[in-house]
Amino acid sequence: MNRVSTLFLKIAVFLIGLPVLALCIFVVPVIAKFAVELFPNIPYLNDLVFIYMYVTAIPFYGALYQAFKLLSYIDKNKAFSELSVVALKNIKYCAMAISILYVIGLPFFYFMAELDDAPGIIIIGLVIIFASMVIAVFAAVLQRLLKNAIEIKSENDLTV
Repeated sequence: MNRVSTLFLKIAVFLIGLPVLALCIFVVPVIAKFAVELFPNIPYLNDLVFIYMYVTAIPFYGALYQAFKLLSYIDKNKAFSELSVVALKNIKYCAMAISILYVIGLPFFYFMAELDDAPGIIIIGLVIIFASMVIAVFAAVLQRLLKNAIEIKSENDLTV
């Protein structure tokens, strides 16, 4: 039963990465072209949009990789180990990096929304920021709980 649930979660982690890959391949060029049309007097804007969007995808895939590793540790009955704590810490840092990168890019979302008269663009940026912050806080709480559980387990092992 345990392997079936972790296999399902591994598949889910893989499937979460596919839409973002599709966005990077198909939507980012459209966004870059749209940004160049909105701001024609900013040189190299096309390249900046590509770099920014792809740099924000790096911590996303890093967090997915760490989640995959965490599920592998659970499969190997190493859920209560320091490796799991490190994986949760890395997920937390990746989520915080995504939030910071989108906070830095929020003025760009604002200017795009202002010129195109589409306030939904700002909401998209805010949703990404808040969702990644929720994930960072959740990973930090899980990391702390797991660390405490490991300490209690090691104390019990020494007592017996």
